[in-house]
Amino acid sequence: MRILRSYTPSKLSLVSSLVTTLFTALLVAINYFYGHALLLIFLVPVIFLLSFLTTSYILNYLINDKITPIYKTISGDPGKEKKRRKERNKDILAEVEHDVKIWADDKMAEIERLRDLEKYRKDFVGNVSHELKTPIFNIQGYILTLLDGGLEDPEINRLYLERTEKSIDRMINVVEDLESITKLESGELKLNPEIFDLSKLVEEVFELELREATERGISMNLNLSTGKPFLVKADKKRIFEAMRNLIGNAIKYGRRDGHVTVAFYDMNNLLLTEVNDDGIGIDKKDLPRIFERFYRVDKSRSRTQGGTGLGLSIVKHIIEAHKQKIHVKSVPETGTTFTFTLEKGKLIK
Repeated sequence: MRILRSYTPSKLSLVSSLVTTLFTALLVAINYFYGHALLLIFLVPVIFLLSFLTTSYILNYLINDKITPIYKTISGDPGKEKKRRKERNKDILAEVEHDVKIWADDKMAEIERLRDLEKYRKDFVGNVSHELKTPIFNIQGYILTLLDGGLEDPEINRLYLERTEKSIDRMINVVEDLESITKLESGELKLNPEIFDLSKLVEEVFELELREATERGISMNLNLSTGKPFLVKADKKRIFEAMRNLIGNAIKYGRRDGHVTVAFYDMNNLLLTEVNDDGIGIDKKDLPRIFERFYRVDKSRSRTQGGTGLGLSIVKHIIEAHKQKIHVKSVPETGTTFTFTLEKGKLIK
């Protein structure tokens, strides 16, 4: 076989034809001089030799002209297979089988990824439709009531107009939140870092959330370990948005007459912020998904309490845009704690 490999299929065919012609002539001569008995003696080795040559030709043709191009296509490197054959004497069929399996596994992984993306797209469209459909139907109902005579009733017209305004605000919030996430994910939203006192920013958020917290009997506490300012270098507007989402959620899902606490911890070049509540908590199976768009731990309860379901997703993107991470730990019926880091800032003297 080593000698036969040095021939190309065309050369091998020529050699095979030449050998066949020579032995045919030899058999005719033997048959003429010695009769049919001797013919049988020479016929067996001749057939064996011709079969050997024919089989070698077929295998050589199959491997070189059929299997090798397929292998080269899958491997993605035309010279790779040739180099391997020179470096080691290995069965090419086993090698092709191995690479075909790898190629098939890669394709299956890609197909699964595309399926996940398609499912995500369908869920996303469905969630957006649901979030917008509810306020639209509410607005439609309020307006129809007003047109049917409610507009002349002073006890109804103002009430329904105020409810219509709330539904419109909810739609605007959904659209603005989606726009924010899209810009954060695509990198279109540029951060404007500045040095500011994070404790002062939290106090501003407390003031905005005071009414909601008071209605639920929740006390808001800012745990300051020192009297010094807690300076960070970040986009103040975006961090304000993130803190309002975290504190707002802590109040919304907190225990009535409970507590919401914000604390800071020095971590060398970073400042760790902790937002803690003693509310209903989050089940372990839901924790990996709470930062997904529109994901709700308790869908029925969440929708009645308002919100777009995009708040935590926005927080995650804002923190990651600052090259930092956000983490969550929670125990059902005990409470939830969110922690994230920001780069510390220094005042220029």
